[in-house]
Amino acid sequence: MVEIRVQRTIAAPQDRVFDWLADPKSLTAAPAILRVRWAKGSPPLGLGAVREATCVGMWLREEYTAYDPPRSFSYRIVRAVPAIDHDGGTLTLTPAADGTHVDWDTAYTHPAWVGGKVLEAVTGAAIRSSFAAILAACAKALETP
Repeated sequence: MVEIRVQRTIAAPQDRVFDWLADPKSLTAAPAILRVRWAKGSPPLGLGAVREATCVGMWLREEYTAYDPPRSFSYRIVRAVPAIDHDGGTLTLTPAADGTHVDWDTAYTHPAWVGGKVLEAVTGAAIRSSFAAILAACAKALETP
């Protein structure tokens, strides 16, 4: 199982950080994420919303499974190519003395028939890097110089 945790403190108010991170188009700040959009027929941003991401070497359909602005939101990959068994992901935002602290956690496996542990080594590094790039872009967009 791949378990990823990326953290960053962003010098911006919690509600602004939450709004930026919950917006699917913000995910394209990661170089490996080419396009993100709401799935056809998806409810609006919030619980039950479904986004689709086209990434380098991967396609994901994710559903928001919890939505508690401006504190946290969770999602689960419900379909993917290559296949993924996702335990879910959660972004938790907490006030910090110098802004907002973000914890981004996720855990998943790839079935053996699509590459299993070998594919997990590749996607684990790519996803960790993508999460860090997204949080860096959030900081760049929201922090005042």
